[in-house]
Amino acid sequence: MDKRVRSAAAAVADISGGATLAVGGFGVCGIPSTLLAALVQAGPGDLRVVSNNCGLDDWGLGLLLRAGRIARMTSSYVGENKEFARQYLAGELEVELVPQGTLAERLRAGGAGIPAFYTPAGAGTQIEEGGLPWRYAADGSVARCSPPRETREFGGRQHLLEEALTTDFALVRAAVADRHGNCAFHAAARNFNPLCAMAARVCVVEAETIVEAGSLDPDSVHLPGVFVDRIVQADVADRRIERRGSASAAAPNHAPATGYAATKEI
Repeated sequence: MDKRVRSAAAAVADISGGATLAVGGFGVCGIPSTLLAALVQAGPGDLRVVSNNCGLDDWGLGLLLRAGRIARMTSSYVGENKEFARQYLAGELEVELVPQGTLAERLRAGGAGIPAFYTPAGAGTQIEEGGLPWRYAADGSVARCSPPRETREFGGRQHLLEEALTTDFALVRAAVADRHGNCAFHAAARNFNPLCAMAARVCVVEAETIVEAGSLDPDSVHLPGVFVDRIVQADVADRRIERRGSASAAAPNHAPATGYAATKEI
C-alpha cells in the first residue's frame, strides 16, 4: 500500500513516446512541475496531452512544448504561451480547443466510466458544425479540422454529444498526500487535478507534503488513494506567479480603476 517512489525520474520512467497524458493545474496553480521537469529529462516525444492550458514558455508543459515533445494538445485556454501559438500556426502542433466546463466533464466522465454525454455548450457554434482547425499545413491551409457533433434536443434546447476522455497517465500535484495515495489540494489547485487523476490508467502524484496513512481527516480527502498509483515528493521551491500587477483604490460609488492584483501560485 505504500505508493511512494524514490524520485520523480523513477515515477515517470515508463512514460514512452506516443503516450497520452492528463496533466492537472490551471494557469500556474496546481501544476505538477517536478514531474514535468523529470519527463523533459526522460525524453519521450509524440505525446498527446490533455490539460486546461499548456503552461508558460519556460515552465511546466511549456518545457515539453519547447523541446518538441508534444504532438497534440486538448485544452481550453492557451493564451500565455507564445511558442504554443507559433507551433500551432506553423503546423507543428495539433490543437483541440474545448470549452472549459466541457473539458472538465469529459475527464470526469472518463473516470466514472461514462463513454459520452450531451451538453448545450457549443450548440449553434462551429463546435457543432465542425471545421475548427485542429492542425495547419506548412502553407497555412487547414490539414485537419474538427468533425461535426451529433446533436439531440432536450427540453426544447439543442445539445451536443461529447465523448469522455481517458489517458494512459496522469500527472497531478497535491498539497498533501498520505503514503496510501489519499490526496488533498489547496484552493484553486483542486480544479483539474482530481479529474485528471480519475481519467488515467496510471496516476502519478507529486505532493508538497507526504504524511503517514491515517494522518488526513477523511473529510479533507479530495482524491481517494484508489485512483493513485505513485507518489513522489514535489519541489516546493518551484513556485511561479503568473502575472504581477497592482490595483488602484476605487473612488467612492465607482467601479475599481484599471489594474489588478494577480499573484497566482501553486
